[in-house]
Amino acid sequence: MNILIVDDDKLVCSSLKIILNSDPEITVIGIGNNGLEAIKLYEELKPDVLLMDIRMDGMTGLEAGEEILKNYNDAKVLYLTTFLDDDYIIKALNIGAKGYMLKQDFDSIVPALHAVYKGQNVYGNEIITKLPNLLHQSNPIANYSSFGITDKEYEIICKIADGLSNKEISELLYLSEGTVRNYISLILEKLSLRDRTQIAIFYYKNK
Repeated sequence: MNILIVDDDKLVCSSLKIILNSDPEITVIGIGNNGLEAIKLYEELKPDVLLMDIRMDGMTGLEAGEEILKNYNDAKVLYLTTFLDDDYIIKALNIGAKGYMLKQDFDSIVPALHAVYKGQNVYGNEIITKLPNLLHQSNPIANYSSFGITDKEYEIICKIADGLSNKEISELLYLSEGTVRNYISLILEKLSLRDRTQIAIFYYKNK
């Protein structure tokens, strides 16, 4: 697993490199210190996971992550920061980051990288406790019809927001799992979203 580290604190970068390289399955292939370097190094090195800070001089980690994910929709970005700001967490979710961890969760960094590499979304305990309130923040009601969302697709969106799996949705709505997957693909395309997590966020933000 090839990892790119981007953090404006060079001591943090050095420490992370030592920690990560101690895992036989991890190789740190590059280090950057700001958002612009993150974009440049990602394009050059194509890491399996980008481990990045948020607040950095010039271009922030969130701005860099958004740019990278626009150009590489399969990019795996894991944020590692000291900041628990609601706006940062929501932005990270919205741009399609795979995770958001606090630096003080020292022992969780390596397991989190392995999880993200396997395609899972990873959030530290402090972030998980904040998510329900963040996702339920009041926002204007979305007119789903303007996106071309059908009644059945809206029903599936609601089930996804409730945390149901494809199998559970198929059983509840008497559909095959393949049909549910097809519906989800259509929903993602119509709403210009990347994955199920973003569907749930879209639902709660526009409830």
